[in-house]
Amino acid sequence: MNDSLKQILEQLKNGNISVEEAYETLRTYDCIGYATLDIHREKRKGFPEIIFGEGKTKEHILGIFERLMKFHKKVLATRINKEKADYLMRNLQNRYPLEYFHYHNNARTFYWIAKEYVEIKKQGYIAVVSAGTSDFAVAEEAAVTAEFLGCEVKRIYDVGVAGIHRLLDKISVIEQAHVAVVVAGMEGALASVVGGLVSKPVIAVPTSVGYGANFQGLSALLTMLNSCASGVSVVNIDNGFGAGYYAATILSVIEQSIEKAMKREEGRNESSLS
Repeated sequence: MNDSLKQILEQLKNGNISVEEAYETLRTYDCIGYATLDIHREKRKGFPEIIFGEGKTKEHILGIFERLMKFHKKVLATRINKEKADYLMRNLQNRYPLEYFHYHNNARTFYWIAKEYVEIKKQGYIAVVSAGTSDFAVAEEAAVTAEFLGCEVKRIYDVGVAGIHRLLDKISVIEQAHVAVVVAGMEGALASVVGGLVSKPVIAVPTSVGYGANFQGLSALLTMLNSCASGVSVVNIDNGFGAGYYAATILSVIEQSIEKAMKREEGRNESSLS
């Protein structure tokens, strides 16, 4: 970031760009009245700002989505119902007919990827594990989010503790992942089981699936928070997006560490040759 800032200031000093062009490049947010967009987030965190669609009008979502398209090569909106998705698709495809827009009904996600964007997948993969088919929507929100952020995802669904043999048949796939997202409702025990069997970090996602005493996911949340298995972290109830984002962040950190190690090794090799 410091190098790019210096380059912009040098260009401004030499008259290669105008003050307005320098300002557009350096400013960190964009205000459109009803929303203030963090257009600097991708530079800080590696991923652009993502739209939470629940509670927003379809007109506001469209305005925010289209504005973010100006600054990024891909944009994601979560918690988008079918009505909002149809509205977005109809309006955006009319204005950007050659671009790629996609609505994932189960995950309730709507995203755009620029036609010139070249995806480079992160090393390794994320295992998204769900206890039951009723947890499918939350698991898919996690999976689609991670995939949008450049990760490979392997889905292992309907392997809850009521039939533990189903999980054991898939445990090697989970162990070979860099991180596991475990989605479960009812009593939420699956996260502890997976956490006790694998050596990788586990991100637990409680869902609001369950009968009355489940308290809309509270029982699963408390079970996961009280897990005796080490290496288990917990996101909020039904927060598949948060789990997918966190898992993608872990893969990014691993990738950065590998790149730094390779550069250090290259430096040592060059030193020994000289």
